[in-house]
Amino acid sequence: MDLQDQLKNLFPDHKPEEPSLDSESNLEEDLWLQDDPIICKYEKRKGKPITILEGYTGATEDFKKLAKDLKKSLSVGGSFKDDKIIIQGDYRDKIMAILKEKGFQVKRVGG
Repeated sequence: MDLQDQLKNLFPDHKPEEPSLDSESNLEEDLWLQDDPIICKYEKRKGKPITILEGYTGATEDFKKLAKDLKKSLSVGGSFKDDKIIIQGDYRDKIMAILKEKGFQVKRVGG
């Protein structure tokens, strides 16, 4: 007798739920889209290029999810500090395309 049979014996009225096909939640539905644009800037720190995203007025957890998604899709490192997303490297064009695809307004600042 396996575990499923034992559970059926203990709880005969229980109907198991079907697993959903979409196991990972859709990121666009979870994030709050703001009216003001997100600022995308380029800087060099200690001689290395970085891309900084700032100006998100939603929840901090949403901005962290966005940072994780950007880092994963670009396959680069980065961090989230002081309500800013810091991505290693100059990826302004790719980041702006990804954010526009998600529905955000993006403003490019700097060269």
